[in-house]
Amino acid sequence: MKQQPGKRKPALWGIVLLAMSAFAQAAAPTAPGQTLVYSWPVNAGPIDPRGYAPNQMYAQAMVYEPLVRYTHAGTVEPWLATGWKVSEDGKTYTFTLRDGVRFSDGTPFDAAAAKANLDAVLANSQRHRWMELVSTLDHVEAPDHLTLRLVLKHPYYPTLMELAQVRPMRFGAPAAKPGQPVGTGPWMRVESRLGEFDRFVRNPYYWGPQPAYGEVMVKVIPDPNSRALALQAGEIELIQGAAGEISAATFVRLRDQGYATALSAPLATRTLAMNTGRGATRDLAVRQAINEAVDKQAIIDKILYGLEPRADTLFASNMPYSDIGLKPYPYDPAQAKQALESAGWTLAPGASVRSKGGEPLSIELVFLGTSALQKSLAEVLQGELAKVGIHIELRAVEEGALVRRQREGDFDMIFADTWGAPYDPHSFVSSMRYAGHADYMAQRGLAMKDELDRRIGQVLASTDEQQRAEQYRFILTTLHEQAVYLPISHLTAISVHRDSVDHVEFGSTLFDVPFEAMTPKQAH
Repeated sequence: MKQQPGKRKPALWGIVLLAMSAFAQAAAPTAPGQTLVYSWPVNAGPIDPRGYAPNQMYAQAMVYEPLVRYTHAGTVEPWLATGWKVSEDGKTYTFTLRDGVRFSDGTPFDAAAAKANLDAVLANSQRHRWMELVSTLDHVEAPDHLTLRLVLKHPYYPTLMELAQVRPMRFGAPAAKPGQPVGTGPWMRVESRLGEFDRFVRNPYYWGPQPAYGEVMVKVIPDPNSRALALQAGEIELIQGAAGEISAATFVRLRDQGYATALSAPLATRTLAMNTGRGATRDLAVRQAINEAVDKQAIIDKILYGLEPRADTLFASNMPYSDIGLKPYPYDPAQAKQALESAGWTLAPGASVRSKGGEPLSIELVFLGTSALQKSLAEVLQGELAKVGIHIELRAVEEGALVRRQREGDFDMIFADTWGAPYDPHSFVSSMRYAGHADYMAQRGLAMKDELDRRIGQVLASTDEQQRAEQYRFILTTLHEQAVYLPISHLTAISVHRDSVDHVEFGSTLFDVPFEAMTPKQAH
């Protein structure tokens, strides 16, 4: 779900970008006001409101808006909808749309336009099936130009949370041509050059307050070290995000040099999934021993420079329904060794790797080869687990191969971070039922997998708060006790900026950067 930076884009998209750039040089408007210079590892992509990679989520969030918006408080607030009502049976959501909103091409945003977007999602439901709301939505009605009605097949409590997500349920102008991102958001892209930049200017028809900056220039800088050097040289003004834009060591160095820096609150969980259906990780004792043999705090201190809090459960306790008092696995290598011995994984005299019935305790850990952070974490895990007689074979792969391995279950251990708010826990848990997700493939060896999937379906459709809490308790307790995951830390976003930028703040999710809140320093 969460995009990994650094992947080269298909040649066809490069041709589209070049064509767009040629058009933009002749037709792109020049925005009044100052330019904020940001960077990203790759171009923003087509910026399709319903598209996935190569569409970059920060750009989709700049251009397109939701009916309701997720807040830092963990709630939703009116946005393109000024209010809504839910029927007593929980199956019908009726929204009153904001009057006077226009797309960046000047055409009106109304119920017909909103319905056209949601109908397009339903027409391609297989592509979006990871979002349970898509499977649950029966049809959409537009009784008048400012009333939008969503009719569900059955009650679905996360409906508003999923409507707040960056994609696929935001709204583009129905008449927009392919390759022309036209939304209601505060920004519109007017120029894109492959491997160089994407340029966004203010949407002149924006219904809300106009941003202080006239434009945002997003330079393409694939390498984190080069990005830091560009900031120091004044070539960019802002580094912000949670996708490894710079290393933890570089963040600390820039902070020590006096740059304005900030860390967000915990947003998601950095974790590894263990395959319960193949290899040594099919043994519960092995999975539990791995949880006990890894010194997470040492990893956080040495690799993450203390920037992320330790994680002992799949979801942070501040996520809904997740504060259920699960007992953390202790860091106890001696206990891990004893558990492995008791389960029959023994060390032969002079051997460094345990075995059982002739099977060596060897586990393949798959990670993204272009991620320096994942490589560092994988190497530390390899060293930690070698101390208790577990051999970790590191397998670096490119992004396409990583996705394939996740989809096919071709891994023993693999990085599988959660998605953060507003996706956790409901959307993340929902995806556990579908083959093609690393979580499903990791869990499929569990004897109670069918029961887990049944409970997930029940919790998502429940209208009773107590029953919902009880179902989540069963789901999360089972996954914890079965040690399907090795949580390491709770992800935070980082921000570093030059003195030229003021009012820098974090978005409410991992995937948005609120450029519209930022102001040039000299304006104050």
